[in-house]
Amino acid sequence: MKRLRRNPDESDPETTPDPDGEVSFSKDQHERKCGLSSMKMMGFFVVALMVVSVVFSVSVVLQDPPSDGVLESGKNVRFLDVMESSKEEQVLEVQPQKVVGPVDDDALSIEVRKDKLHGGLLAAGFDETSCVSRYQSVLYRKESQHKPSPYLISRLRNYEALHKRCGPYTESYNKTLEKLKTGHHLESTDCNYLVWISFSGLGNRILTLASAFLYALLTNRVLLVDPGTDMVDLFCEPFPEVSWFLPLDFPLKNQFDSFDQKSPHCYGRMLKNNSFANSSKSILAPFVYLHLVHDYDDQDKLFFCDEDQTSLQEVPWLIMKTDNYFVPSLFLIPTFEQQLSNLFPRKEAVFHLLGRYIFHPTNPVWGLITRYYQAYLAKADERIGIQIRVFDTGTGPFQHVLDQIIACTLKENLLPDISTEKPIINQSQKSKAVLVTSLSGGYFERLRDMYWEHPTVTGEVIGFYQPSHEEYQQTEKQFHNRKAWAEMYLLSLTDVLITSSWSTFGYVAQSLGGLKPWILYKPENRTAPDPPCGRVMSMEPCFHAPPFYDCKAKRGIDTGAVVPHVRHCEDMSWGLKLVDNESEL
Repeated sequence: MKRLRRNPDESDPETTPDPDGEVSFSKDQHERKCGLSSMKMMGFFVVALMVVSVVFSVSVVLQDPPSDGVLESGKNVRFLDVMESSKEEQVLEVQPQKVVGPVDDDALSIEVRKDKLHGGLLAAGFDETSCVSRYQSVLYRKESQHKPSPYLISRLRNYEALHKRCGPYTESYNKTLEKLKTGHHLESTDCNYLVWISFSGLGNRILTLASAFLYALLTNRVLLVDPGTDMVDLFCEPFPEVSWFLPLDFPLKNQFDSFDQKSPHCYGRMLKNNSFANSSKSILAPFVYLHLVHDYDDQDKLFFCDEDQTSLQEVPWLIMKTDNYFVPSLFLIPTFEQQLSNLFPRKEAVFHLLGRYIFHPTNPVWGLITRYYQAYLAKADERIGIQIRVFDTGTGPFQHVLDQIIACTLKENLLPDISTEKPIINQSQKSKAVLVTSLSGGYFERLRDMYWEHPTVTGEVIGFYQPSHEEYQQTEKQFHNRKAWAEMYLLSLTDVLITSSWSTFGYVAQSLGGLKPWILYKPENRTAPDPPCGRVMSMEPCFHAPPFYDCKAKRGIDTGAVVPHVRHCEDMSWGLKLVDNESEL
């Protein structure tokens, strides 16, 4: 064994070579070396703990943050995109945070699977950041009980392909546009169009646009939407790749405001003058104006006859102005009967499905919706919507309207009564958030004060919230309509809904939400009606100005008694609405 040789320059008296050639140390130095080794090991251990701590902290910070649109009280929400068979879905992983109290301390992580395409209703492939609400709205809604039929899904995909081929600035669009510019009937093209004119208040526009889209779907036309003053600001594009908005350079756009029953191209006027019936295909007008506004006459209403639909098929451009949800009368046209039956086995789900397909709030509006929902509604055990629309003249709030609202909520057990005599000792843990929408703030204040100043007999905690009170309708103001659209949508997210008679605002909310509301009957002589409200037959909107005409017999008829699934409305005796006839299902 090799011996250790000392360096001649070293002078360490405490080390000497042992007989076997190994180095021997004195007792003191040995103890000193052991002490240093222990300190080094302790140092390494401390450093290792610090590294582990830093790595853990960084991993927590860098993990997927909760989405701004789905953060709920006491919960972190994380999205995981998954593919299952041929359907895109989102898995929503909800991980409750630790909060004060025994209930949530032991809460387990849960996964709630949400179908972001609504059972195939929506198309995949959109840029999700350009319209967050399209795929994120499912996180705020209960699962719909009304699934789209396979035929509806197929027709929507076919329509999207048609729109892509024939939409604005495509070759087919430019070719068909020549018919308007020249006024000549050129050779037939594979694309015909329906142009919807932006007209009336926001609730009416939403209902009429859904009606126009269904008509385009039934007649294989491409729907083009007049942007008006705010449509682009309120609604996302519903179809992939090609816009549904009418180009600003459309030749007839500057005439839209002047179109009425006296216009030379008005369908009803042309029928009166026999100028449409006598036209041969070679000289057929390049466009026809359809006047379906509430003041339309008997000739305009012939639009809903089978024979007239056959004639209109040859017209390349139909320009429509309406303030009516005319879908119920489409169900009375024999040509469309089988198609509609296949599209909508459940008749009361027409607007519910079409509305969820085409109406997606833009990101600014979605921000209004989600911020308000998270701040005021998300924590409640139950959400109740009260939509108040008063048609009386004068300055409100009106006592008879307030009395009617209170009578309805108590009679139908939608809200608990209050105790004015003694305090309630045993407080219930249940809370209800009541969302009030009205142009007036007075009804909200009276209801809020009533439940603030007195306890409920059940001990439940009732909170009242009103996003805005604009005092009067301001249809042409952009932010007014943003708030109106946000409030309709918020109402559609409630669990229970009360609406006002004749109000398209309420119709939109109930149908989007898949809710059958209690409707406040219209007061007469400023007296609360008895009963104050009633449950509607279906969630479908009401057609306020339907035709009463038998096209075959050419005489008047009660169109609310022709087929089982078209009935008169609860809030307007002459109106029509779709209902489900159980014998047909």
